[in-house]
Amino acid sequence: MFIRKDDVVMVLAGDDKGKTGKVLRVIREDKKIVVEGVNRVYRHLKPSRRNPQGGRLSKEMPVQASNVALIDPTMGVPTRVGIRYAVDGTKELYAKKSGALIRVLAKADAKYAKKA
Repeated sequence: MFIRKDDVVMVLAGDDKGKTGKVLRVIREDKKIVVEGVNRVYRHLKPSRRNPQGGRLSKEMPVQASNVALIDPTMGVPTRVGIRYAVDGTKELYAKKSGALIRVLAKADAKYAKKA
């Protein structure tokens, strides 16, 4: 899974299809992520000492990671991603649609550098 906290993703399936948001949390063992403003549910609270008013608390619930896609940084549309090695040997995550760099995964390594 190439999605990390603070990435911008778009929801591809479900009630919130088409919404974009920032990833707040990644739950790797369940292959789920929590996206800001997506899959919101209401928790009804009784009045208590901590919350004397009571009421409804709205919070985001996790969505399946397969139902979201990273946003291409140049075009602003959802894209698949791939891994490639740059000329200097850096391992990077790139958008398949535009070829734009999304994130550097590993520092430069001489054994992966392209010889000129």
